[in-house]
Amino acid sequence: MFRKLIATAPTWFTLPVRLALGAIFFAHGAQKVFGWWGGRGFSASVSGTPPFGFMRPAWFWMGAAVFSEFLGSLLVFFGLLTRVGAFFIMCVVLTAMFGVHWAGGFFMSSQPIPGIEYTLALLGMSLALVIAGGGQASIDMGLMKARRR
Repeated sequence: MFRKLIATAPTWFTLPVRLALGAIFFAHGAQKVFGWWGGRGFSASVSGTPPFGFMRPAWFWMGAAVFSEFLGSLLVFFGLLTRVGAFFIMCVVLTAMFGVHWAGGFFMSSQPIPGIEYTLALLGMSLALVIAGGGQASIDMGLMKARRR
């Protein structure tokens, strides 16, 4: 099972995708975990209202989202268990897309709720990493090579 999670193709296209997606979600996750860059911090983030009514208890689902964003960003950025990190991020993005942004239509400029344009791009990046893995310059690649020896 571990081999399948770290398996990756020796390609470079994943590097800019990993770094961009990891940086975006690190910033969002750090806002929610530490309150950096004008964020609300952990307590306020987990006490928020989830986008779907079935998400009860709310603190659990909001905590899972915070955890998924922050840990997922680090895993993706460094290419360690890239598929797992990208899956965490993908779950958060899908929830945001259908639970919040769908009502805003397609374009980000929609008011009062931004549309799905940005979340769709993030979803595509996440899905590409779930499919391809970490690629070159990832810890996954190093682990995969070490397991072959």
